[in-house]
Amino acid sequence: MGKSYPTVSPDYQKAVEKAKKKLRGIIAEKNIAPIILRLAWHSAGTFDVKTKTGGPFGTIKHPAELAHAANNGLDIAIRLLEPIKEQFPILTYADFYQLAGVVAVEVTGGPEIPFHPGREDKLESPPEGRLPDATKGSDHLRDVFGHMGLSDQDIVALSGGHTLGRSHKERSGFEGPWTQNPLIFDNSYFKELLSGEKDGLLQLPSDKALLSDPVFRPLVEKYAADEDAFFNDYAEAHLKLSELGFADA
Repeated sequence: MGKSYPTVSPDYQKAVEKAKKKLRGIIAEKNIAPIILRLAWHSAGTFDVKTKTGGPFGTIKHPAELAHAANNGLDIAIRLLEPIKEQFPILTYADFYQLAGVVAVEVTGGPEIPFHPGREDKLESPPEGRLPDATKGSDHLRDVFGHMGLSDQDIVALSGGHTLGRSHKERSGFEGPWTQNPLIFDNSYFKELLSGEKDGLLQLPSDKALLSDPVFRPLVEKYAADEDAFFNDYAEAHLKLSELGFADA
């Protein structure tokens, strides 16, 4: 399905560019790329392709949605970003959070992801239960991402975003990073997955599902061997995720 992007004013576009610079600064200074990326993902990943509800429309800042179990700890990201958002009142929260996600990938060495502004802020939060559960396997992943309208390739590519950050026991019940350098965006998530479990590194049931599934595993092997292929597919999947329900022609 093609996209028909809204036209934003020159002032709005200028605010996007300025906000991007400010976001680069704070994300690099405070080493917060992982939680900012998680905020962008969890904001967008609630989209349901059948009912056209949820999605990247700023609702994640509402207390009711922040209280969803999958969003534990994301109030920190909202709080860290608010001083920058206040400098750009013209921008919607919907655009701002997705822009922040794009910047988080870029400043940690990941691929550049196109950004199209024009998302509107919505008032109604989606119901709880639309985000992936890390304790479940490949059927669950296909079910959740299928509701978003995303493919098997998108699932594996987006899983590679776990190259950034770590799990926190008080938020998810799991503890530790997936890779040796959790502030660098590269293909080491896939390399670690294939090399087996190691002390101090995390492999969740949802990660291991990528190895046992006959469609997912060849993609894991491809991305472990070829970082450029991973970056290309990741950028495409992230763009799709950040635009779920937005500008559909």
